Amino acid sequence: MPEAIVVGAGIVGAACAYRLAEAGLRVLVLEKEATFAQGSTGKSAGGVRVQFSEPLNVLLSYHSIREYREMAEARYRPIGYLFLVPEALKEAQEGALKTQQALGVPVRRLSLAEARGFVPFREEGLAFATFGPMDGVIDPHGATGFFLREARRLGAEVRFGEAFLSARREGGVWRVETPLGRYEAPYLLLCTGAWTGEVGRRLGVDLPVHPARRMVYATAPLGHAPTYPLTIDLATGFYFRPEGERLLFGRSNPDEPPGFREGVDWAWLGPTLEAGLFRFPFLEGLALDRRASWFGYYEMTPDANPILGPLEEGLLVAAGFSGHGVQQAAMVGRLMAEEIAYGRARSLDLSPFRPQRFQEGRFLRERGIV
Repeated sequence: MPEAIVVGAGIVGAACAYRLAEAGLRVLVLEKEATFAQGSTGKSAGGVRVQFSEPLNVLLSYHSIREYREMAEARYRPIGYLFLVPEALKEAQEGALKTQQALGVPVRRLSLAEARGFVPFREEGLAFATFGPMDGVIDPHGATGFFLREARRLGAEVRFGEAFLSARREGGVWRVETPLGRYEAPYLLLCTGAWTGEVGRRLGVDLPVHPARRMVYATAPLGHAPTYPLTIDLATGFYFRPEGERLLFGRSNPDEPPGFREGVDWAWLGPTLEAGLFRFPFLEGLALDRRASWFGYYEMTPDANPILGPLEEGLLVAAGFSGHGVQQAAMVGRLMAEEIAYGRARSLDLSPFRPQRFQEGRFLRERGIV
């Protein structure tokens, strides 16, 4: 019998399975898809950054990036993140910068002239910029595959094509049912991403996580490999980054209704380009490659922060990352393993992101959501 059942084989579930197995637990991973990283992980734009406003988000990303840096399969590229800060967000971003620097992570303030040394842009309405040289991109598939391979090497069992149907606590264990079988374990860990709200309903637990569709548009090949950092105009949320000879770009739609809406929203391309071309006129004339564009889902919570920790005896959750699960998965895997193996996370204090904060009215507001 396994000691811990992990539901979900995205990057968070894979990291948790690896670290649980490393801690000596017998682990079973259940994944509804035919292989790993088929949900939000596989549709991520792959960015990793320490530039957040909440201290725990900064540290989760910082420690994860340090791990990805040593993982060949992650293909970490420190291209940097460049935030262009409008006058309206000047004070908030200065506060975030102070938090980051107080925690010892490498982020610095730039003048607009210094920022233009990285990428050309129109300065209208901007106050300054920030740059994180440790920020960059990884290969989410490669990192997830590494975590699962290591988990299996340490004895974990991974079952694909087995959707979670239900579970109940009985006799000191969780009895889990899938279409193909029944399993028992003292611990059940939900790493179910954008599907976490639905999984919670099957358990009779309120987990305030809902899916929000996000688009990633791609240009046609430019004929050369651009070297820009991942650049974000905080005035509109428009971002772009290089990928080989292409540029990937996008912008969150604040009016996107929650739910699993399918397909790329081509109607949102116009407002996205309008914001992008205003700030970055050099983008005009670049061809779009519709076949290389895609959509995925953020797993949103009411305060745009993850839910980490126990819900009740033996039932834990690591979900709701609101667009930064790939960035934080490596450290979250370690912390959730500590929660189960030792009864409490030791490496970092997870209390700000405990599930109970919503019932207690302790909402946090992460300002660094793109």
